[in-house]
Amino acid sequence: MKIRPKRLQKGDAVGIIALGNPVPLEKLRPQLTLFEEMGLQYKLGQTIGRNGGYLAGSDEERLGDLHQMMENPEVKAIFCASVGYGAARIADRIDYPLLSEHPKIFWGCSDATYLHIAFHRYADVATFHGPALSEELDGRSKKMFYQLFAPYEIYYDETLSPLESISPGAARGEIIGGNLRRITDTLGTKFEIDVHGKILLLEEVDLAIEEMDNMLNRLRLAGKLKEASGFAIGRMGNGEEVNALLREYLLPYKKPALAGFNIGHSLPNLGIPLGVEAILDADEKVLRLLPGVE
Repeated sequence: MKIRPKRLQKGDAVGIIALGNPVPLEKLRPQLTLFEEMGLQYKLGQTIGRNGGYLAGSDEERLGDLHQMMENPEVKAIFCASVGYGAARIADRIDYPLLSEHPKIFWGCSDATYLHIAFHRYADVATFHGPALSEELDGRSKKMFYQLFAPYEIYYDETLSPLESISPGAARGEIIGGNLRRITDTLGTKFEIDVHGKILLLEEVDLAIEEMDNMLNRLRLAGKLKEASGFAIGRMGNGEEVNALLREYLLPYKKPALAGFNIGHSLPNLGIPLGVEAILDADEKVLRLLPGVE
């Protein structure tokens, strides 16, 4: 299991940065209020409010923002404010030993998937797949931030959302993954996702079915569907059409696959740790995860 960062305490400072698309400060106001309610201080990165076209500043500015938050001993957690695209552009210049020597909470989703995979591979640190701070959050999504204050196990069953067994069985292993598009973007690079014996989390915003087919096929051709021990499927768009496609790709491997988790591009968007031990039971329709903090 990966190194788990230390839990947050009231009074701690957290950093907020934009590694992908631009984020105006106004979009963050509700979440800044949430941090205040949790007893946290916050430090805004230079990329918040910065606009470099479709990116929140240059690669150097976004990389500098990340490194400053990693280096600052007062900052105990780093939250991604944006989604979209951009994180992969700086992945090859990140100081990974810096994070492994001083583990901190890293929280984000969608575009941040690329960095979850990179941090797991090169810093060996558990991270958190949770909503970007520019996204709308409901009450249940907000409650999931409190897992950062105490090491408790997460138990996800059908009391949280209807779940559908795509392929039967149960599996145990480290959970890794996130956004389908960003996972496939790692293929053929030094950051290629390692899924050997792991539970692969897949989620995606609404895509044309042929796009989703293409990405699943790329994972198949790269051997990733064969290597994984099981599949936890977040919201993936048009329900039954997508589930039929998932069955087509996943059933031949006889690995447990469970779909319908409110993880990723959904409301609620429930934050969970990645890089921790998990148990997926597609028969009982349960996902259990060990804590992501210590």
